[in-house]
Amino acid sequence: MKSFLKYTLATITGLLIAGLLFFFISLASFSLMIASAEKPVSIKSNSILVLNTGLIIPEQGMNDPWSSFDPIEFTFRPAPGINDILSNLEKAATDDRIKGLLITNGMMVNGWGKAEEIRNALLRFRESGKFIISYTDYILSQEAYYISSVADKIYVNPNAIMEFKGLASEVIFYKNALEKLGVNVQVIRHGKYKGAVEKYMLSGLSDANREQIERYITSIWGHLVNNISESRQISTEELNRLADDLVVFDLEKALEAGLIDGMKYRDELLEEIKSLTGTEDDKKPEQVSMSKYSKAVIDKKEKAESSIAVVYAEGTINMGHGQTGNIGGDSFSAMMRKIRESDDYKAVVIRVNSPGGNAMASDNMWREIELTNREIPVVVSMSNYAASGGYYMSVPATKIFAQPTTLTGSIGVFGIYPEASALMEEKLGITRDVVKTNKNSDMLSIFRGMTSQEEMIYQQHVDKTYEVFVKRVSEGRDINEEKVDSMGQGQVYTGKDALGLNLVDNIGGLRDAIEEAATLASLEDYDIKEYPEAEDIYTKLMKSLTGDIKAKLIKKELGELSKYYESINELRTLTGVQARLPYIIEIR
Repeated sequence: MKSFLKYTLATITGLLIAGLLFFFISLASFSLMIASAEKPVSIKSNSILVLNTGLIIPEQGMNDPWSSFDPIEFTFRPAPGINDILSNLEKAATDDRIKGLLITNGMMVNGWGKAEEIRNALLRFRESGKFIISYTDYILSQEAYYISSVADKIYVNPNAIMEFKGLASEVIFYKNALEKLGVNVQVIRHGKYKGAVEKYMLSGLSDANREQIERYITSIWGHLVNNISESRQISTEELNRLADDLVVFDLEKALEAGLIDGMKYRDELLEEIKSLTGTEDDKKPEQVSMSKYSKAVIDKKEKAESSIAVVYAEGTINMGHGQTGNIGGDSFSAMMRKIRESDDYKAVVIRVNSPGGNAMASDNMWREIELTNREIPVVVSMSNYAASGGYYMSVPATKIFAQPTTLTGSIGVFGIYPEASALMEEKLGITRDVVKTNKNSDMLSIFRGMTSQEEMIYQQHVDKTYEVFVKRVSEGRDINEEKVDSMGQGQVYTGKDALGLNLVDNIGGLRDAIEEAATLASLEDYDIKEYPEAEDIYTKLMKSLTGDIKAKLIKKELGELSKYYESINELRTLTGVQARLPYIIEIR
Protein backbone atom coordinates (compact mmCIF):
# COMPACT_ATOMS: atom_id res chain seq x y z
CA MET A 1 0.00 0.00 0.00
CA LYS A 2 2.84 2.38 0.92
CA SER A 3 4.53 1.55 -2.37
CA PHE A 4 1.31 2.29 -4.29
CA LEU A 5 0.88 5.68 -2.57
CA LYS A 6 4.53 6.53 -3.17
CA TYR A 7 4.27 5.83 -6.91
CA THR A 8 0.93 7.61 -7.15
CA LEU A 9 2.30 10.75 -5.45
CA ALA A 10 5.40 10.59 -7.63
CA THR A 11 3.24 10.38 -10.76
CA ILE A 12 1.05 13.31 -9.66
CA THR A 13 4.15 15.37 -8.79
CA GLY A 14 5.67 14.56 -12.17
CA LEU A 15 2.51 15.60 -14.00
CA LEU A 16 2.35 18.86 -12.06
CA ILE A 17 5.98 19.66 -12.82
CA ALA A 18 5.48 18.79 -16.51
CA GLY A 19 2.34 20.95 -16.61
CA LEU A 20 4.15 23.89 -15.03
CA LEU A 21 7.08 23.50 -17.43
CA PHE A 22 4.70 23.40 -20.39
CA PHE A 23 2.91 26.51 -19.09
CA PHE A 24 6.11 28.53 -18.66
CA ILE A 25 7.55 27.37 -21.99
CA SER A 26 4.27 28.34 -23.72
CA LEU A 27 4.27 31.68 -21.92
CA ALA A 28 7.87 32.32 -22.99
CA SER A 29 7.03 31.36 -26.59
CA PHE A 30 4.00 33.67 -26.57
CA SER A 31 6.12 36.49 -25.19
CA LEU A 32 8.68 36.02 -27.96
CA MET A 33 5.93 35.91 -30.60
CA ILE A 34 4.32 39.07 -29.24
CA ALA A 35 7.67 40.86 -28.97
CA SER A 36 8.42 39.90 -32.56
CA ALA A 37 4.98 41.07 -33.73
CA GLU A 38 5.29 44.41 -31.90
CA LYS A 39 8.87 45.16 -32.99
CA PRO A 40 9.05 48.11 -35.42
CA VAL A 41 10.43 47.22 -38.84
CA SER A 42 12.68 49.17 -41.15
CA ILE A 43 12.06 49.39 -44.89
CA LYS A 44 14.92 49.02 -47.35
CA SER A 45 15.30 51.28 -50.35
CA ASN A 46 13.90 50.13 -53.71
CA SER A 47 11.13 48.15 -51.98
CA ILE A 48 7.70 47.37 -53.38
CA LEU A 49 4.54 47.35 -51.29
CA VAL A 50 2.36 44.24 -51.71
CA LEU A 51 -1.45 44.32 -51.59
CA ASN A 52 -3.01 40.85 -51.35
CA THR A 53 -6.66 40.97 -52.46
CA GLY A 54 -7.03 37.24 -51.81
CA LEU A 55 -7.37 37.73 -48.05
CA ILE A 56 -10.42 38.49 -45.93
CA ILE A 57 -10.14 42.24 -45.46
CA PRO A 58 -12.01 43.54 -42.39
CA GLU A 59 -12.97 47.18 -42.01
CA GLN A 60 -10.67 47.63 -39.03
CA GLY A 61 -7.28 45.99 -38.82
CA MET A 62 -5.33 46.40 -35.60
CA ASN A 63 -1.60 46.65 -35.00
CA ASP A 64 -2.11 44.95 -31.65
CA PRO A 65 -0.68 41.42 -32.17
CA TRP A 66 -3.48 39.77 -30.16
CA SER A 67 -6.04 40.96 -32.68
CA SER A 68 -4.45 38.58 -35.20
CA PHE A 69 -4.19 35.57 -32.88
CA ASP A 70 -5.75 32.44 -34.41
CA PRO A 71 -6.68 30.04 -31.56
CA ILE A 72 -7.34 27.20 -33.99
CA GLU A 73 -3.92 27.28 -35.67
CA PHE A 74 -2.31 28.65 -32.46
CA THR A 75 -0.47 31.32 -34.38
CA PHE A 76 -0.65 35.00 -35.30
CA ARG A 77 -2.19 35.85 -38.65
CA PRO A 78 -2.01 39.59 -39.36
CA ALA A 79 -5.16 40.77 -41.11
CA PRO A 80 -4.74 44.29 -42.49
CA GLY A 81 -8.05 46.14 -42.62
CA ILE A 82 -9.40 48.78 -44.95
CA ASN A 83 -8.03 51.36 -42.50
CA ASP A 84 -4.50 49.90 -42.80
CA ILE A 85 -4.63 49.67 -46.60
CA LEU A 86 -5.81 53.27 -47.01
CA SER A 87 -3.22 54.57 -44.55
CA ASN A 88 -0.39 52.52 -46.07
CA LEU A 89 -1.15 53.57 -49.64
CA GLU A 90 -1.28 57.20 -48.55
CA LYS A 91 2.11 57.14 -46.82
CA ALA A 92 3.71 54.89 -49.46
CA ALA A 93 2.91 57.48 -52.12
CA THR A 94 5.43 59.87 -50.52
CA ASP A 95 7.86 57.27 -49.13
CA ASP A 96 11.03 57.32 -51.28
CA ARG A 97 11.87 53.78 -50.16
CA ILE A 98 8.73 52.42 -51.88
CA LYS A 99 9.17 52.34 -55.65
CA GLY A 100 5.84 50.82 -56.57
CA LEU A 101 3.01 48.47 -55.70
CA LEU A 102 2.37 44.81 -56.49
CA ILE A 103 -1.24 43.56 -56.31
CA THR A 104 -1.47 39.80 -55.80
CA ASN A 105 -4.91 38.37 -56.47
CA GLY A 106 -7.02 35.50 -55.21
CA MET A 107 -10.61 34.29 -55.08
CA MET A 108 -11.70 35.86 -51.79
CA VAL A 109 -14.78 38.08 -52.11
CA ASN A 110 -14.76 41.11 -49.79
CA GLY A 111 -17.64 43.06 -51.32
CA TRP A 112 -18.05 45.79 -53.89
CA GLY A 113 -18.07 48.65 -51.39
CA LYS A 114 -14.64 47.64 -50.09
CA ALA A 115 -13.42 47.03 -53.64
CA GLU A 116 -14.44 50.57 -54.58
CA GLU A 117 -12.64 51.97 -51.52
CA ILE A 118 -9.40 50.15 -52.36
CA ARG A 119 -9.58 50.99 -56.07
CA ASN A 120 -10.00 54.70 -55.37
CA ALA A 121 -7.04 54.59 -52.97
CA LEU A 122 -4.96 53.00 -55.73
CA LEU A 123 -5.94 55.79 -58.12
CA ARG A 124 -4.66 58.31 -55.57
CA PHE A 125 -1.45 56.29 -55.21
CA ARG A 126 -0.93 56.38 -58.99
CA GLU A 127 -0.85 60.17 -58.87
CA SER A 128 2.57 59.84 -57.18
CA GLY A 129 3.97 58.49 -60.46
CA LYS A 130 4.89 55.13 -58.93
CA PHE A 131 4.09 51.95 -60.82
CA ILE A 132 1.32 49.45 -60.03
CA ILE A 133 1.53 45.88 -61.28
CA SER A 134 -1.19 43.26 -60.78
CA TYR A 135 -0.35 39.55 -60.80
CA THR A 136 -2.45 36.40 -60.45
CA ASP A 137 -1.07 32.92 -59.87
CA TYR A 138 -4.33 30.97 -59.88
CA ILE A 139 -7.71 32.75 -60.02
CA LEU A 140 -8.43 36.37 -60.94
CA SER A 141 -11.95 37.06 -59.65
CA GLN A 142 -14.14 39.83 -61.04
CA GLU A 143 -13.74 41.79 -57.82
CA ALA A 144 -9.95 41.49 -57.95
CA TYR A 145 -9.98 42.40 -61.65
CA TYR A 146 -11.98 45.54 -60.93
CA ILE A 147 -9.40 46.59 -58.33
CA SER A 148 -6.54 45.64 -60.67
CA SER A 149 -7.96 47.54 -63.64
CA VAL A 150 -6.18 50.70 -62.41
CA ALA A 151 -2.77 48.99 -62.64
CA ASP A 152 -0.16 49.92 -65.24
CA LYS A 153 0.15 46.25 -66.12
CA ILE A 154 -2.09 43.25 -65.43
CA TYR A 155 -0.30 39.91 -65.66
CA VAL A 156 -1.61 36.39 -65.05
CA ASN A 157 0.05 33.01 -64.84
CA PRO A 158 -0.24 31.20 -68.22
CA ASN A 159 -2.43 28.59 -66.50
CA ALA A 160 -4.51 30.98 -64.39
CA ILE A 161 -8.29 31.28 -64.55
CA MET A 162 -9.83 34.69 -65.10
CA GLU A 163 -13.41 35.68 -64.29
CA PHE A 164 -15.33 38.34 -66.23
CA LYS A 165 -18.96 37.35 -66.74
CA GLY A 166 -21.30 40.01 -65.32
CA LEU A 167 -23.03 40.01 -61.94
CA ALA A 168 -25.51 37.61 -60.41
CA SER A 169 -27.22 37.51 -57.04
CA GLU A 170 -28.13 33.98 -55.97
CA VAL A 171 -30.75 33.72 -53.23
CA ILE A 172 -31.17 30.45 -51.31
CA PHE A 173 -34.63 29.40 -50.07
CA TYR A 174 -35.33 27.06 -47.14
CA LYS A 175 -39.14 26.80 -47.13
CA ASN A 176 -39.32 23.27 -48.58
CA ALA A 177 -36.50 21.98 -46.37
CA LEU A 178 -38.14 23.40 -43.25
CA GLU A 179 -41.48 21.85 -44.22
CA LYS A 180 -39.81 18.44 -44.53
CA LEU A 181 -38.30 18.95 -41.09
CA GLY A 182 -41.69 19.90 -39.65
CA VAL A 183 -40.91 23.57 -39.02
CA ASN A 184 -43.42 26.25 -39.96
CA VAL A 185 -42.15 29.83 -40.02
CA GLN A 186 -44.76 32.50 -39.30
CA VAL A 187 -43.77 35.94 -40.55
CA ILE A 188 -45.12 39.38 -39.70
CA ARG A 189 -43.67 42.14 -41.85
CA HIS A 190 -44.11 45.69 -43.05
CA GLY A 191 -42.72 46.38 -46.48
CA LYS A 192 -43.51 44.46 -49.65
CA TYR A 193 -39.81 44.40 -50.61
CA LYS A 194 -38.64 42.97 -47.26
CA GLY A 195 -36.87 40.01 -48.83
CA ALA A 196 -35.16 38.92 -45.60
CA VAL A 197 -38.11 36.66 -44.79
CA GLU A 198 -38.86 35.32 -48.26
CA LYS A 199 -36.31 32.53 -47.92
CA TYR A 200 -38.49 31.03 -45.17
CA MET A 201 -41.87 31.80 -46.81
CA LEU A 202 -41.34 31.04 -50.50
CA SER A 203 -39.41 28.68 -52.73
CA GLY A 204 -38.42 31.44 -55.17
CA LEU A 205 -38.21 35.22 -55.49
CA SER A 206 -41.34 37.34 -55.37
CA ASP A 207 -41.84 39.66 -58.35
CA ALA A 208 -41.14 42.70 -56.16
CA ASN A 209 -37.89 41.30 -54.80
CA ARG A 210 -36.74 40.09 -58.23
CA GLU A 211 -37.36 43.58 -59.63
CA GLN A 212 -35.31 45.32 -56.96
CA ILE A 213 -32.40 42.85 -57.15
CA GLU A 214 -32.29 43.28 -60.94
CA ARG A 215 -32.32 47.05 -60.44
CA TYR A 216 -29.40 47.22 -58.04
CA ILE A 217 -27.15 44.63 -59.68
CA THR A 218 -27.67 46.39 -63.03
CA SER A 219 -26.70 49.69 -61.39
CA ILE A 220 -23.56 48.18 -59.83
CA TRP A 221 -22.51 46.39 -63.03
CA GLY A 222 -22.96 49.57 -65.05
CA HIS A 223 -20.70 51.44 -62.63
CA LEU A 224 -18.02 48.73 -62.73
CA VAL A 225 -18.04 48.53 -66.53
CA ASN A 226 -17.79 52.31 -66.91
CA ASN A 227 -14.74 52.46 -64.64
CA ILE A 228 -13.03 49.47 -66.28
CA SER A 229 -13.74 51.04 -69.67
CA GLU A 230 -12.03 54.25 -68.62
CA SER A 231 -9.00 52.47 -67.16
CA ARG A 232 -8.48 49.86 -69.89
CA GLN A 233 -9.67 51.96 -72.85
CA ILE A 234 -12.24 49.38 -73.92
CA SER A 235 -15.78 50.45 -74.78
CA THR A 236 -18.61 49.45 -72.45
CA GLU A 237 -20.34 47.68 -75.35
CA GLU A 238 -17.23 45.61 -75.98
CA LEU A 239 -16.83 44.80 -72.29
CA ASN A 240 -20.40 43.50 -72.14
CA ARG A 241 -19.80 41.41 -75.26
CA LEU A 242 -16.64 39.96 -73.69
CA ALA A 243 -18.62 39.11 -70.55
CA ASP A 244 -21.47 37.48 -72.52
CA ASP A 245 -19.05 35.40 -74.61
CA LEU A 246 -16.95 34.34 -71.59
CA VAL A 247 -13.89 35.35 -73.60
CA VAL A 248 -11.59 35.45 -70.56
CA PHE A 249 -11.55 31.66 -70.23
CA ASP A 250 -9.17 31.81 -73.19
CA LEU A 251 -6.32 33.96 -71.89
CA GLU A 252 -5.00 34.58 -75.41
CA LYS A 253 -8.33 36.16 -76.34
CA ALA A 254 -8.36 38.15 -73.08
CA LEU A 255 -4.91 39.48 -74.00
CA GLU A 256 -6.04 40.27 -77.53
CA ALA A 257 -9.10 42.12 -76.17
CA GLY A 258 -6.91 44.27 -73.90
CA LEU A 259 -8.29 42.95 -70.62
CA ILE A 260 -4.79 41.85 -69.53
CA ASP A 261 -1.27 42.84 -70.57
CA GLY A 262 0.50 39.52 -70.58
CA MET A 263 1.00 36.01 -69.27
CA LYS A 264 4.01 35.47 -67.05
CA TYR A 265 5.31 32.98 -64.54
CA ARG A 266 6.28 34.43 -61.18
CA ASP A 267 10.02 34.37 -61.96
CA GLU A 268 9.35 36.41 -65.12
CA LEU A 269 7.30 38.86 -63.08
CA LEU A 270 10.15 39.27 -60.59
CA GLU A 271 12.57 40.01 -63.42
CA GLU A 272 10.33 42.86 -64.59
CA ILE A 273 10.05 44.20 -61.03
CA LYS A 274 13.85 44.04 -60.73
CA SER A 275 14.11 46.22 -63.81
CA LEU A 276 11.54 48.71 -62.50
CA THR A 277 13.18 48.99 -59.07
CA GLY A 278 16.79 48.85 -60.19
CA THR A 279 17.45 45.70 -58.17
CA GLU A 280 20.75 43.94 -58.89
CA ASP A 281 20.53 40.74 -60.95
CA ASP A 282 21.72 38.47 -58.14
CA LYS A 283 19.19 39.82 -55.63
CA LYS A 284 15.44 39.53 -55.17
CA PRO A 285 13.20 42.61 -55.10
CA GLU A 286 12.36 43.69 -51.55
CA GLN A 287 8.65 42.99 -51.00
CA VAL A 288 6.83 44.57 -48.05
CA SER A 289 3.44 43.23 -46.94
CA MET A 290 0.68 45.55 -45.76
CA SER A 291 0.91 44.22 -42.18
CA LYS A 292 4.68 44.77 -42.13
CA TYR A 293 4.43 48.27 -43.61
CA SER A 294 1.88 49.20 -40.94
CA LYS A 295 4.69 48.80 -38.39
CA ALA A 296 7.29 50.58 -40.51
CA VAL A 297 9.25 53.43 -38.95
CA ILE A 298 7.88 56.63 -40.45
CA ASP A 299 8.69 60.16 -39.38
CA LYS A 300 5.91 60.97 -36.94
CA LYS A 301 4.30 64.35 -36.67
CA GLU A 302 3.71 65.95 -33.32
CA LYS A 303 0.54 65.00 -31.49
CA ALA A 304 -2.30 67.32 -32.47
CA GLU A 305 -4.43 69.10 -29.90
CA SER A 306 -7.66 67.73 -31.35
CA SER A 307 -8.79 64.29 -32.52
CA ILE A 308 -11.43 62.75 -34.77
CA ALA A 309 -12.87 59.46 -33.56
CA VAL A 310 -13.40 56.80 -36.23
CA VAL A 311 -15.86 54.15 -35.05
CA TYR A 312 -16.20 50.87 -36.97
CA ALA A 313 -19.66 49.27 -36.95
CA GLU A 314 -19.38 46.00 -38.88
CA GLY A 315 -21.74 43.04 -38.89
CA THR A 316 -25.28 42.17 -37.83
CA ILE A 317 -26.79 44.39 -35.13
CA ASN A 318 -27.65 42.50 -31.94
CA MET A 319 -28.66 43.38 -28.41
CA GLY A 320 -25.97 43.18 -25.74
CA HIS A 321 -22.23 43.41 -26.24
CA GLY A 322 -21.82 41.35 -29.39
CA GLN A 323 -19.00 39.13 -30.61
CA THR A 324 -16.70 38.98 -33.61
CA GLY A 325 -18.73 39.55 -36.77
CA ASN A 326 -21.60 41.51 -35.23
CA ILE A 327 -22.36 44.81 -33.54
CA GLY A 328 -23.47 44.76 -29.93
CA GLY A 329 -25.95 47.59 -29.37
CA ASP A 330 -24.83 48.05 -25.76
CA SER A 331 -21.09 48.13 -26.51
CA PHE A 332 -21.59 50.51 -29.45
CA SER A 333 -23.72 52.84 -27.35
CA ALA A 334 -21.09 52.83 -24.59
CA MET A 335 -18.41 53.79 -27.15
CA MET A 336 -20.49 56.71 -28.41
CA ARG A 337 -21.07 57.96 -24.86
CA LYS A 338 -17.36 57.75 -24.09
CA ILE A 339 -16.51 59.79 -27.19
CA ARG A 340 -19.27 62.31 -26.57
CA GLU A 341 -18.25 62.91 -22.97
CA SER A 342 -14.57 63.39 -23.82
CA ASP A 343 -13.11 66.81 -24.58
CA ASP A 344 -10.51 65.24 -26.89
CA TYR A 345 -12.82 64.62 -29.84
CA LYS A 346 -14.10 67.36 -32.12
CA ALA A 347 -15.87 65.11 -34.64
CA VAL A 348 -16.85 61.47 -35.20
CA VAL A 349 -16.78 59.33 -38.34
CA ILE A 350 -18.81 56.11 -38.18
CA ARG A 351 -17.84 53.46 -40.71
CA VAL A 352 -20.94 51.30 -41.25
CA ASN A 353 -20.79 47.88 -42.88
CA SER A 354 -24.00 46.28 -41.67
CA PRO A 355 -27.10 44.66 -43.17
CA GLY A 356 -29.03 45.64 -40.02
CA GLY A 357 -30.46 43.43 -37.30
CA ASN A 358 -32.42 43.87 -34.10
CA ALA A 359 -34.70 46.93 -34.35
CA MET A 360 -34.50 47.88 -30.65
CA ALA A 361 -30.70 47.77 -30.70
CA SER A 362 -30.71 49.83 -33.92
CA ASP A 363 -32.90 52.46 -32.26
CA ASN A 364 -30.66 52.62 -29.19
CA MET A 365 -27.65 53.14 -31.45
CA TRP A 366 -29.59 55.79 -33.40
CA ARG A 367 -30.24 57.61 -30.11
CA GLU A 368 -26.57 57.67 -29.11
CA ILE A 369 -25.53 58.96 -32.54
CA GLU A 370 -28.28 61.59 -32.44
CA LEU A 371 -27.13 62.78 -29.00
CA THR A 372 -23.52 62.88 -30.17
CA ASN A 373 -24.46 64.88 -33.25
CA ARG A 374 -25.93 67.56 -30.97
CA GLU A 375 -22.46 68.06 -29.45
CA ILE A 376 -20.02 67.48 -32.33
CA PRO A 377 -20.32 66.71 -36.07
CA VAL A 378 -21.01 63.07 -36.96
CA VAL A 379 -20.25 61.80 -40.47
CA VAL A 380 -21.19 58.31 -41.68
CA SER A 381 -19.13 56.38 -44.24
CA MET A 382 -20.96 53.41 -45.78
CA SER A 383 -19.08 50.33 -46.98
CA ASN A 384 -20.62 47.24 -48.65
CA TYR A 385 -23.88 47.58 -46.73
CA ALA A 386 -25.57 50.16 -44.58
CA ALA A 387 -29.08 48.85 -44.95
CA SER A 388 -32.18 48.57 -42.79
CA GLY A 389 -30.85 48.79 -39.21
CA GLY A 390 -27.51 49.89 -40.66
CA TYR A 391 -29.31 52.78 -42.38
CA TYR A 392 -31.53 53.41 -39.33
CA MET A 393 -28.49 54.12 -37.14
CA SER A 394 -26.96 56.38 -39.82
CA VAL A 395 -29.76 58.89 -40.38
CA PRO A 396 -29.03 61.34 -37.52
CA ALA A 397 -25.53 62.05 -38.90
CA THR A 398 -24.64 65.50 -40.19
CA LYS A 399 -23.46 63.99 -43.47
CA ILE A 400 -23.66 60.52 -45.04
CA PHE A 401 -21.15 59.23 -47.61
CA ALA A 402 -21.73 56.07 -49.65
CA GLN A 403 -19.95 54.31 -52.47
CA PRO A 404 -21.83 53.90 -55.78
CA THR A 405 -21.75 50.14 -55.07
CA THR A 406 -23.01 50.37 -51.47
CA LEU A 407 -26.35 48.69 -50.73
CA THR A 408 -28.44 50.91 -48.49
CA GLY A 409 -32.02 51.88 -47.67
CA SER A 410 -34.16 48.81 -46.93
CA ILE A 411 -36.47 50.88 -44.74
CA GLY A 412 -38.71 48.11 -43.48
CA VAL A 413 -39.11 45.72 -40.56
CA PHE A 414 -40.35 42.21 -39.81
CA GLY A 415 -40.89 39.71 -37.05
CA ILE A 416 -40.28 36.00 -37.43
CA TYR A 417 -41.63 33.13 -35.34
CA PRO A 418 -40.69 29.47 -35.98
CA GLU A 419 -43.26 26.87 -34.91
CA ALA A 420 -41.88 23.33 -34.70
CA SER A 421 -44.66 21.16 -33.24
CA ALA A 422 -44.52 18.67 -36.14
CA LEU A 423 -40.75 18.32 -35.76
CA MET A 424 -40.89 17.91 -32.00
CA GLU A 425 -43.94 15.67 -31.69
CA GLU A 426 -44.17 13.66 -34.92
CA LYS A 427 -40.50 13.29 -35.88
CA LEU A 428 -38.69 13.42 -32.53
CA GLY A 429 -41.44 12.14 -30.24
CA ILE A 430 -41.10 15.08 -27.87
CA THR A 431 -44.40 16.19 -26.36
CA ARG A 432 -45.35 18.90 -23.92
CA ASP A 433 -47.98 19.83 -21.41
CA VAL A 434 -48.54 23.35 -20.19
CA VAL A 435 -50.00 25.02 -17.13
CA LYS A 436 -50.72 28.73 -17.45
CA THR A 437 -52.38 31.56 -15.57
CA ASN A 438 -53.66 33.50 -18.56
CA LYS A 439 -54.89 32.84 -22.06
CA ASN A 440 -51.67 33.86 -23.84
CA SER A 441 -49.08 32.92 -21.21
CA ASP A 442 -47.44 30.41 -23.56
CA MET A 443 -47.26 32.84 -26.48
CA LEU A 444 -44.24 32.22 -28.77
CA SER A 445 -43.83 28.62 -27.64
CA ILE A 446 -42.28 26.59 -30.47
CA PHE A 447 -44.92 23.89 -29.82
CA ARG A 448 -47.78 25.95 -31.26
CA GLY A 449 -48.47 28.65 -33.79
CA MET A 450 -49.76 32.11 -33.00
CA THR A 451 -53.46 32.63 -32.45
CA SER A 452 -55.28 35.26 -34.51
CA GLN A 453 -55.21 37.61 -31.51
CA GLU A 454 -51.47 37.13 -30.99
CA GLU A 455 -50.80 37.61 -34.69
CA MET A 456 -52.80 40.86 -34.68
CA ILE A 457 -50.87 42.20 -31.66
CA TYR A 458 -47.54 41.23 -33.24
CA GLN A 459 -48.55 42.93 -36.52
CA GLN A 460 -49.40 46.12 -34.62
CA HIS A 461 -45.98 46.02 -32.95
CA VAL A 462 -44.23 45.58 -36.32
CA ASP A 463 -46.29 48.40 -37.88
CA LYS A 464 -45.44 50.72 -34.97
CA THR A 465 -41.73 49.94 -35.33
CA TYR A 466 -41.94 50.73 -39.04
CA GLU A 467 -43.67 54.05 -38.32
CA VAL A 468 -40.87 54.99 -35.92
CA PHE A 469 -38.27 53.99 -38.54
CA VAL A 470 -39.96 56.21 -41.14
CA LYS A 471 -40.11 59.08 -38.64
CA ARG A 472 -36.39 58.74 -37.85
CA VAL A 473 -35.52 58.89 -41.56
CA SER A 474 -37.91 61.80 -42.14
CA GLU A 475 -36.36 63.87 -39.36
CA GLY A 476 -32.77 62.93 -40.08
CA ARG A 477 -32.91 63.43 -43.85
CA ASP A 478 -35.50 66.24 -43.92
CA ILE A 479 -37.89 64.30 -46.17
CA ASN A 480 -41.63 64.17 -45.51
CA GLU A 481 -42.92 60.88 -44.10
CA GLU A 482 -45.13 60.08 -47.10
CA LYS A 483 -42.12 60.18 -49.42
CA VAL A 484 -40.02 58.13 -47.00
CA ASP A 485 -42.78 55.52 -46.91
CA SER A 486 -42.93 55.39 -50.72
CA MET A 487 -39.13 54.94 -50.87
CA GLY A 488 -39.31 52.50 -47.97
CA GLN A 489 -41.33 49.27 -47.84
CA GLY A 490 -37.99 47.46 -47.57
CA GLN A 491 -36.60 48.67 -50.93
CA VAL A 492 -32.82 48.35 -51.32
CA TYR A 493 -30.85 51.00 -53.24
CA THR A 494 -27.29 51.37 -54.44
CA GLY A 495 -25.36 54.35 -53.10
CA LYS A 496 -25.65 55.96 -56.53
CA ASP A 497 -29.45 55.67 -56.53
CA ALA A 498 -29.67 56.67 -52.85
CA LEU A 499 -27.89 59.95 -53.65
CA GLY A 500 -30.61 60.88 -56.12
CA LEU A 501 -33.26 60.14 -53.47
CA ASN A 502 -31.51 62.24 -50.78
CA LEU A 503 -30.97 59.16 -48.63
CA VAL A 504 -27.24 60.00 -48.62
CA ASP A 505 -25.36 63.27 -49.12
CA ASN A 506 -22.25 62.39 -51.11
CA ILE A 507 -20.51 59.67 -53.06
CA GLY A 508 -17.18 58.91 -51.42
CA GLY A 509 -15.21 56.71 -49.09
CA LEU A 510 -13.75 56.70 -45.61
CA ARG A 511 -11.05 59.30 -46.36
CA ASP A 512 -13.68 61.64 -47.83
CA ALA A 513 -15.80 61.25 -44.70
CA ILE A 514 -12.84 62.04 -42.43
CA GLU A 515 -11.99 65.15 -44.46
CA GLU A 516 -15.64 66.28 -44.28
CA ALA A 517 -15.67 65.75 -40.51
CA ALA A 518 -12.52 67.87 -40.18
CA THR A 519 -14.11 70.62 -42.29
CA LEU A 520 -17.31 70.58 -40.23
CA ALA A 521 -15.25 70.80 -37.02
CA SER A 522 -12.98 73.53 -38.50
CA LEU A 523 -9.89 71.37 -37.96
CA GLU A 524 -6.70 71.69 -40.00
CA ASP A 525 -4.46 69.54 -37.79
CA TYR A 526 -5.89 66.49 -36.05
CA ASP A 527 -5.16 62.93 -34.95
CA ILE A 528 -7.28 59.86 -35.68
CA LYS A 529 -8.39 57.62 -32.81
CA GLU A 530 -10.08 54.36 -33.80
CA TYR A 531 -12.80 52.40 -32.00
CA PRO A 532 -13.33 49.65 -30.91
CA GLU A 533 -10.00 49.75 -29.13
CA ALA A 534 -7.71 46.73 -29.16
CA GLU A 535 -8.79 44.13 -26.62
CA ASP A 536 -6.46 43.13 -23.82
CA ILE A 537 -4.88 39.68 -23.78
CA TYR A 538 -7.34 38.19 -21.26
CA THR A 539 -10.46 39.35 -23.13
CA LYS A 540 -9.05 38.04 -26.39
CA LEU A 541 -8.25 34.65 -24.86
CA MET A 542 -11.68 34.32 -23.24
CA LYS A 543 -13.42 35.13 -26.53
CA SER A 544 -11.17 32.66 -28.31
CA LEU A 545 -12.16 29.95 -25.84
CA THR A 546 -15.92 30.61 -26.20
CA GLY A 547 -18.08 31.91 -29.03
CA ASP A 548 -15.35 33.18 -31.35
CA ILE A 549 -13.55 29.85 -31.65
CA LYS A 550 -16.84 28.05 -32.36
CA ALA A 551 -17.62 30.44 -35.22
CA LYS A 552 -14.09 30.10 -36.61
CA LEU A 553 -14.19 26.30 -36.44
CA ILE A 554 -17.50 26.20 -38.32
CA LYS A 555 -16.15 28.48 -41.05
CA LYS A 556 -12.90 26.51 -41.23
CA GLU A 557 -14.66 23.15 -41.62
CA LEU A 558 -17.58 24.18 -43.83
CA GLY A 559 -15.88 26.89 -45.88
CA GLU A 560 -18.32 28.44 -48.38
CA LEU A 561 -21.10 26.17 -47.05
CA SER A 562 -20.94 27.86 -43.62
CA LYS A 563 -23.24 30.62 -44.89
CA TYR A 564 -26.10 28.11 -45.22
CA TYR A 565 -25.57 26.90 -41.67
CA GLU A 566 -25.62 30.51 -40.47
CA SER A 567 -28.81 31.26 -42.38
CA ILE A 568 -30.66 28.33 -40.78
CA ASN A 569 -29.12 29.03 -37.37
CA GLU A 570 -30.36 32.61 -37.44
CA LEU A 571 -33.91 31.31 -36.87
CA ARG A 572 -32.78 30.64 -33.31
CA THR A 573 -31.43 34.16 -32.81
CA LEU A 574 -34.04 36.30 -34.59
CA THR A 575 -35.77 37.47 -31.42
CA GLY A 576 -37.88 40.60 -31.50
CA VAL A 577 -38.64 42.85 -34.46
CA GLN A 578 -35.87 42.94 -37.05
CA ALA A 579 -34.69 45.72 -39.37
CA ARG A 580 -32.32 43.91 -41.68
CA LEU A 581 -31.41 42.79 -45.17
CA PRO A 582 -31.54 39.14 -46.16
CA TYR A 583 -28.74 37.35 -44.33
CA ILE A 584 -27.07 36.39 -47.60
CA ILE A 585 -26.84 38.94 -50.41
CA GLU A 586 -23.94 37.96 -52.61
CA ILE A 587 -23.27 39.77 -55.87
CA ARG A 588 -20.66 37.97 -57.92
